[in-house]
Amino acid sequence: MGHTTRRLLTGVLLVLAAGAGTVIAPGAAHAAGVRATIDVNSKLKVRAKPSLTAKVAGTLRDGQRINVTCSITGQSVRGKVRTTTLWDRLADGRYVSHAYVRTSGKIPVCKSAAPAPAPKPTPAPALTPAQFIAAAVPGAQQGWREYGVPASVTIAQAILESGWGRSGLSSVDRNYFGIKCQGGSYGPHATGCHVYRTTECDKAGKCFETSDAFRTYASMARSFRDHGHFLKNNKRYAPAFAHTKNANKFIEAVRKAGYATDPNYTAKVTNIMKKHDLYQYDTWK
Repeated sequence: MGHTTRRLLTGVLLVLAAGAGTVIAPGAAHAAGVRATIDVNSKLKVRAKPSLTAKVAGTLRDGQRINVTCSITGQSVRGKVRTTTLWDRLADGRYVSHAYVRTSGKIPVCKSAAPAPAPKPTPAPALTPAQFIAAAVPGAQQGWREYGVPASVTIAQAILESGWGRSGLSSVDRNYFGIKCQGGSYGPHATGCHVYRTTECDKAGKCFETSDAFRTYASMARSFRDHGHFLKNNKRYAPAFAHTKNANKFIEAVRKAGYATDPNYTAKVTNIMKKHDLYQYDTWK
């Protein structure tokens, strides 16, 4: 979930909670470096690289003592201790976010540079409105069959939020709804995560640089199906599914549940549905 009308690139609290991986035995990982203590609610995932999207290479428990060899700049994380872009490298080359580390010692900067970002996928060609709708229909209708989200709603939201597929997220990563990765997880329909540098502002108007990981897809259809999966599996949107055969009521219920802060969001979506006769693609008719 991210969306044009509800601040697409607004940061989400990224919590490194319990996850898969082997628990590292106390004191077994490192023999030298700056002494530190893990401060996390449950378990902290250890990563192969300084990013929430990197492979999980183990876990550390709350209160566990570690030795940090150096720190490197990576993906920004809001943790229990602090919000930071620093990641602490352990003696075996694995990383933990400094957002969950407490230490009184000064950690040196790693001499090696941060890993180079992966090459970006080839941007999708720009489509005319008619071409976009034609390409969108199969995935949107499959989303209806799997999850009960009206196809007309899915297509109209994609048009509004991706600018007819011309946004960076949609043209490069086939992400038409700004759905983010959560703790490195990208669900059953995405292929991975792409970290973007963004600027966020708090309620007091103070802005700062950070980064967020957004889901990447192999196709438009996969993104559209994930839109249905996202809505169906978030309890806050449950009331909308009482209106799976009424597109207008469905999108209004989704907005009221907090999908968009724009009070005119429902009108914008329904106007698109009417203008382009998207209701014809609702397969229950």
